[in-house]
Amino acid sequence: MTTQTPSDLPGGEAATVTGPTHPAPDAEAKGLSQGQIVRRKFFDNTAAIVSLIVFVVIFVLAFTSVGFAGIPGWWKYNHTEFVPLLNGGAPTVTGPFSWGEHPFGQDSIGRDYFAMTMRGAQNSIIIMFLIGALACLVGVVIGASSGYFRGWTEAVLMRFTDVIIIIPLVLIAATLGESVNRFVGSGAQVWLLGIFLGLIAWTGLARLVRGEFLTLREREFVDAAKIAGASNARIIFKHILPNAVGVIIVNTTLLMSAGILLETALSYIGFGVKAPDVSLGLIISQNQEAFQTRPWLFWFPGLFIVLICLCINFIGDGLRDAFDPRQKKFNASRAKDAEKPAAA
Repeated sequence: MTTQTPSDLPGGEAATVTGPTHPAPDAEAKGLSQGQIVRRKFFDNTAAIVSLIVFVVIFVLAFTSVGFAGIPGWWKYNHTEFVPLLNGGAPTVTGPFSWGEHPFGQDSIGRDYFAMTMRGAQNSIIIMFLIGALACLVGVVIGASSGYFRGWTEAVLMRFTDVIIIIPLVLIAATLGESVNRFVGSGAQVWLLGIFLGLIAWTGLARLVRGEFLTLREREFVDAAKIAGASNARIIFKHILPNAVGVIIVNTTLLMSAGILLETALSYIGFGVKAPDVSLGLIISQNQEAFQTRPWLFWFPGLFIVLICLCINFIGDGLRDAFDPRQKKFNASRAKDAEKPAAA
């Protein structure tokens, strides 16, 4: 209970206000910039931070161990080198600091499985980022334009989106993947495959962004911006888009994790990355007949696929909570501390 003295009120009359007293909604963020608020909220998300650390470790391990773009790596084997089978190709790792000669083992023809897995993870990560970046760009532009401008713009863009949606994604991806493999070499097929897949994976995001813009364009802050003379571009990018960033980030991360699974599936059935290059799906496909006798040939690429997808999803959830101004984490201990002065 709180009581106001006569000096607190106009006219000098005392009044008693019933009910608990709560701090201002953004009291803990007072004096902080938008970037500082976003960082604080993101670092408060334990799952997102752990996932970010795990993904960074995987990323650094994949790109430094076997090298990238002509830069040699620190691992002594590459994914195409044949060496005599050691201990039947079984993994030699016995502890965190005791890797042995072939920590992930060898395949049936003697290639080092650690080098193959790292090269496969490298290619899968490249394709995943290309899919996420291009699908986000195309989906946001088409969804924002159709949701904000409405009229013939919305009709044309949404009908084009519907045409892309009704064509099975796997069929388009398989056709594009086969075309890529036929006309380009192994060095460029990973990049072109990621670009082509990104240019057809944006439809779901475009419809979600359109729905968000249809809702947000009717809000009072948009009307105020129009009255103040703001241009359409400023209203879209400065006022509406920041309020839709939560939906965009979450669905982009889902697209990225779905993209790596799509690439894995295409490589598994022979329409994705092809030899002599490798991807995580291609590694599993090449060794599927050895599942009963040498199961470690599935453990390591499968583990990296699962870890990458989970990390991307958890990071996306953390970014959504950090960027979305409507998200606020409830802190029970802080709420109890705020109630104590009111009860006194």
